[in-house]
Amino acid sequence: MKALYFNEFGDSSVLKYGDVPTPTITKDELLVKTSDIGLNFADIYRRRGTYHLEKHTPYINGYEAAGTIEKVGGTDSSWHIGEAILFVDVPLANAEYVAIPKENAIRLPQGISLKLAATIGLQGLTADFLAHDLAKNKPGDKAFIHGISGGVGQILSQILTADGVQVYGSTSTQDKQRIALNEGAKDVFIRHPHWDDKLASKFTTVFDGVGRTLPLSLKLASRRGKVVFFGMAGGNPPKIDLLEVMGKSQTIATGDLWDYLTSFDERKKRSQRLFDYFLNGKIHLSSPTTFKLAEGRQAHELLESGKSSGKILLVP
Repeated sequence: MKALYFNEFGDSSVLKYGDVPTPTITKDELLVKTSDIGLNFADIYRRRGTYHLEKHTPYINGYEAAGTIEKVGGTDSSWHIGEAILFVDVPLANAEYVAIPKENAIRLPQGISLKLAATIGLQGLTADFLAHDLAKNKPGDKAFIHGISGGVGQILSQILTADGVQVYGSTSTQDKQRIALNEGAKDVFIRHPHWDDKLASKFTTVFDGVGRTLPLSLKLASRRGKVVFFGMAGGNPPKIDLLEVMGKSQTIATGDLWDYLTSFDERKKRSQRLFDYFLNGKIHLSSPTTFKLAEGRQAHELLESGKSSGKILLVP
């Protein structure tokens, strides 16, 4: 089979495309033929060697894809050849075929296409977890999202809006600003010097997936407010003085989605909650940017540039 792989850590130039052995499966696994593979910023960290990556020769990146079942391990009759599924937490996904544990497979309901599933999978479940497990906002709360037009930001913004939360955010361009406003945000600020001067202590919750903006997030959060910290797309956060955080009775909430996707039933419950937002017309996304799997190097470079909005997909 074909795969996007690398033999050493580094920049996008280490990525190669070519033949690798097709995986074999055990009785507890499914062989999935991928149709749409999600690219996430964690894949950039893995390629650089700064984030956990499954040991494999050669290294094959990616943990998220949608596709169809090619082969069922064992005598299990509950899975069927050709069935459409999504997975978001199985390694070696940047390939034509992936062996996945049956408990990691998420069945797709009618109305959720393979392309949409890969577009919303990991980032959608992340947004759902941030909103419902960490933030726990009430209707009428004011929430602020750094990078509101990004993959997680677009979905999170609309989940919160559908839940009755007033959503604000920041972004880098007018085009990205329009996307967020069209998706229901109350106001979106384009980042420039001093853009945040009048926003101190304005928000019940601030969602920060940037990292280096953590001090700013604490500034934006109100007294007794909460900062939900979930990523470092812009670099590691500086050290925080917890005495200052305590002085405003603020909370810094963080977590790992993998500590919540702990069983087949958890994946089913959470994915159904996410899919319902789309099936009920409460979330609409801009189209994903698509690259052939063979063009993985260009896809990585676009994601790293910060010029993309929404999801990037790799298609075998």
